[in-house]
Amino acid sequence: MTAHSIRSTHTNALAALAINMFQVILMIGVFYVMLTFLGLHRAAVRGDFLLYVMSGIFVFMTNVKAMGAVIGSSGPSHPMMQHAPMNTFVAFVSAALASLYIQMLSIVVVLTIYHIGFKPVEIDQPVWALVMILLAWFNGASTGLIFLAMKPWFPQFTSIAQKIYTRANMFASGKMFLANSAPSYLIAIFIWNPLFHIVDQIRGFIFINYAPHYTNWMYPLLASFVFMLLGLMGENYSRKHVSASWAARQ
Repeated sequence: MTAHSIRSTHTNALAALAINMFQVILMIGVFYVMLTFLGLHRAAVRGDFLLYVMSGIFVFMTNVKAMGAVIGSSGPSHPMMQHAPMNTFVAFVSAALASLYIQMLSIVVVLTIYHIGFKPVEIDQPVWALVMILLAWFNGASTGLIFLAMKPWFPQFTSIAQKIYTRANMFASGKMFLANSAPSYLIAIFIWNPLFHIVDQIRGFIFINYAPHYTNWMYPLLASFVFMLLGLMGENYSRKHVSASWAARQ
């Protein structure tokens, strides 16, 4: 099912990877130009500015793609559920794993191209940086699970809420600024967001000159477990009550 989820995005697996890489590179380019014109280049952490931009984009894209994959996975009324070994748990787990595979492959390829063609990539603590990428994926999948549980009951509201959440995280994730240098009122607004903590933490593990003071990685981990528990409970309830006629009336 994971392989099927990967191939379902495009008939050609290389094309699916290329499309995702193009989205990542395009977002990196847009934010690089925007931050440069806004004069935030000097406010960034001491080190490679483009790697600073990429760190936030990688976390954001991994989180959003995982959430979207889980929300778009096969529901209880999908024809695939007619096969006895198949269930919704397998569907959303495989969709999340497929998203992680594509994102990790894209990150490795983009960093390799940048390392070979432009500037050597130096990461202070690469293992912990990878853990933060996995945490961003886990948080996105857990959040998507809550939306997935709501989807059969409120399909239009769920779609709108997902878009609002994604657009809000374009800024609320904190990928455009450093938490240590941000004013206190801005930190108070975004400190609730688990993605804000993950972005700030990964920059602490990537750059030797940056040590996060206002964030930690335990909060997004515990929040993700809570989201996962609530999402599993909601999905289990929805699966038992959903009917094929619900989809027919949409």
